[in-house]
Amino acid sequence: MSADAISPVAGTATLIKRCFARLKQEGRCALMPFLVAGDPDLATTRASLLALQGAGADLIELGIPYSDPLADGPVIQASAGRALTSGTTPGRVLEMLASLKGELHTPVVLFTYSNPLLSRGMERFCQEAAAAGAAGLVVPDLPLEETAKLSPLAAAQGLDLVLLVAPTTPAERMVRIAAASCGFTYLVSVTGVTGTRTSLEGRVEGLVQQLKAMGPTPVAVGFGIATADQARQVRDWGADGAIVGSALVKVMAAAAAASPQEPAPATATAAAAFCAELRAALDH
Repeated sequence: MSADAISPVAGTATLIKRCFARLKQEGRCALMPFLVAGDPDLATTRASLLALQGAGADLIELGIPYSDPLADGPVIQASAGRALTSGTTPGRVLEMLASLKGELHTPVVLFTYSNPLLSRGMERFCQEAAAAGAAGLVVPDLPLEETAKLSPLAAAQGLDLVLLVAPTTPAERMVRIAAASCGFTYLVSVTGVTGTRTSLEGRVEGLVQQLKAMGPTPVAVGFGIATADQARQVRDWGADGAIVGSALVKVMAAAAAASPQEPAPATATAAAAFCAELRAALDH
């Protein structure tokens, strides 16, 4: 069922909620790879989205490139820079996503920043994102206090507005974020920007359990998961999902650089191989 078929009627389970509910019944942890749209071009992104779906991704986080990505480390910043250089815009990203209707059934969560969203208009962006087939939104620089306007606009289009919790978030604020987050709560595993880490901080396990005790909303961990072993560790800590970004973006960038004349096939193949490795780790 495609995302544009979701009813905005209150109480209707969204694509993301249905995905996590199914995985919970199956006793499985969601795998959510992240890639930047338009790196090195949108044709490559299109091919990679389908490849990730075929390799076992349960959801896919798709970054809309932005010139001042405050939450992103050097790998994803460089990826966004290449995408912008190739002429990628929010409108073109949504057009590419819309072209996948009927082929891409994996829920896509759009990752964007406040300025592009405000520039386009919150309501218009939500309408266009839903029409393109998106299932949710992550806006990392949008404070909890500013979600009161965006959340109902997103919900009216069947989109989940996913909120982030950091290791430094006070417990009282964490409760409020968990209550307001839709689809799942995004737990940032490190104090800092995205990027691969040699190990995950032990306190993440406690944060996962703390968040899960606050309500039924699933918890997905991101920022720093780089290997199959780390993904499995997050699963063993009780997280409902593992988000892998910088490590995948690095693999894809290397593949694209090795095949500059026709990057899509090589990049999609590399993305699928890495995703399949993570999938196998999470399922065993």
